[in-house]
Amino acid sequence: MKVLFIGGTGIISSACAQLAVRRNFEVTLLVRGQSDRPPPNGVRIIKADIRNPESVHAVLGSERFDAVADFVAFTVDHVETDLDLFRDRTEQLIFISSASAYQTPPRLLPVTESTPLSNPIWRYSRDKIACEERLIRAYREQAYPVTIVRPSHTYDERSLPLHGGWTNIERMRQERPVVVHGDGSSLWVLTHHRDFASGFVGLLGNERAIGQAVHITSDEVLTWDEITRLLGRAARANPRIVHVPSDQISAVDRDWGDSLLGDKTHSMIFDNTKIKRLVPEYVATTAFARGAEEIIAWYDAHPEARVVDPEFDRQLDRLCARWQIA
Repeated sequence: MKVLFIGGTGIISSACAQLAVRRNFEVTLLVRGQSDRPPPNGVRIIKADIRNPESVHAVLGSERFDAVADFVAFTVDHVETDLDLFRDRTEQLIFISSASAYQTPPRLLPVTESTPLSNPIWRYSRDKIACEERLIRAYREQAYPVTIVRPSHTYDERSLPLHGGWTNIERMRQERPVVVHGDGSSLWVLTHHRDFASGFVGLLGNERAIGQAVHITSDEVLTWDEITRLLGRAARANPRIVHVPSDQISAVDRDWGDSLLGDKTHSMIFDNTKIKRLVPEYVATTAFARGAEEIIAWYDAHPEARVVDPEFDRQLDRLCARWQIA
């Protein structure tokens, strides 16, 4: 298999590239060279900017690939570039969408691939929906060989799942309170990027996946309080949790609020029957208890990454002071 990843050094794509290499795929990464995650050994690197399609066309020449996966397409303009660039270059174009595109809040659980796509809150999700609609039209009208993949909340050892990142862990270790939205009981799914990769690589060159949309998530379901406590346990701290309503968080921090009201506030449980049917060997094996330990171990080994955001820290102080009293 000869595959091209647009991206390849991000949270999701880095694990996919590593696994594809281990499975003896011929992997090319088209990157700008701005990520601090090193590419895996055994890949070919092409440095180019996908936002400059003429330069990419010149670099690729007449080269063809069995599959092309774009990990950095977020708007319809980005998808149009892919459709034009790879029309005669690939047997499969894979678009990385988002599970946040599903109906928010969901009316039925678990979420399946037939759940409607609708997110009135979060612009990021609406843009992904528009991308999907354009790709499906290309498949229906032109038989363009597209596959749509919807990750949910996927993480690696560098990506803390709490808004504000390391600031929360530092507060836990100082025995200061941290904020969890709502009452902490909404259900959430965190997927380790190694697990995601095992499903994704199985879709490369998979003819049964052409014209299909599929999500890839863990089957482990946790509350946000549990997620926070698992991180605290890994950090050898006992989190003092203060619950703050999501709309009150949104009132003081719009970006944080949009990511909550448009996604994380609502319980999400996923039915992974479809990915397991397309890739029978797929199974998510990394519980978040282990993932949390990997995260804290990585940060403890990289002091330069243990950055506290002073403004966010003060914002948490204000929220905690108000809602502890409430």
